[in-house]
Amino acid sequence: MKNILLLTCCFFTLACFSQKNALTSKQQDTLSIWQLAKYDGASAFGGLKHAYTRPLHWDGEDWATFGFVVGGTALLYFVDDETSNFFLRQDGSSPNIAKEFGERFGSPQVAYGITGSVYLFGLLTKNERVRETGVLLISSATAVGLIQTVLKTTVGRSRPQNGEGKFAFKPFSGESGFRSFPSGHTILSFTTAYAISKQFKNPWVKAGIYTVGMISPISRIVNGAHWLTDVVLSLAISVATVDAIDNYLNGKNRYPNDKNKKGITWNVNFGVGSMGIVGRF
Repeated sequence: MKNILLLTCCFFTLACFSQKNALTSKQQDTLSIWQLAKYDGASAFGGLKHAYTRPLHWDGEDWATFGFVVGGTALLYFVDDETSNFFLRQDGSSPNIAKEFGERFGSPQVAYGITGSVYLFGLLTKNERVRETGVLLISSATAVGLIQTVLKTTVGRSRPQNGEGKFAFKPFSGESGFRSFPSGHTILSFTTAYAISKQFKNPWVKAGIYTVGMISPISRIVNGAHWLTDVVLSLAISVATVDAIDNYLNGKNRYPNDKNKKGITWNVNFGVGSMGIVGRF
């Protein structure tokens, strides 16, 4: 975990010594790997800042969405006990492989491992599209990681498995049993899945990636680590953060070559007695 944090800090440190203005694809093609890393560091840092300051620039539609999320979560809060009891009853019948996958996929080691691997592949191969995906993953994971760390400590909500009910809070206690909101596994797993899904256009492929990203959130409710409302708000944080950073990268045209390509499209083909998936790059 210390190595992961060190690599993340080094990546963002590159932003202090890098090109702030967007470069054309031809200009990026002439840069060395070190220069590309510095450029990507600036992109990631810019996305991080944009995600944190975006609420200052929300318009009426944004605030309406925010109100809808808060209102919907408030309604779910009234049935938190009932939904928690329902999911806890499913614990014995849940596949162990799903629980294990959910626990591992939402862990910082795996989430940042995937994130770092995607970015390093794009950097070493100088693939602009993959580099952008890696930057989106790194900046999004860092942004939501900091948010969930602060909220867990300040909110101090009791976990369902404590048996103290949904109204039990101990802000700043530091006790592991009072770090229910938000769900770190949910935030990291779905942030990774949602960012990756943006690289595909086929709705079936997107749905498949979303499904994988939802395994961790559901497994955490089933084992009594989080309430349903914890997970719902965590999902909202993930989506809002990834969208904000993705909009920043697109709006600033940090990776222009990506906009001139159709990207990776996947089509599901059905025939008599056959089914296949065709990818076009």
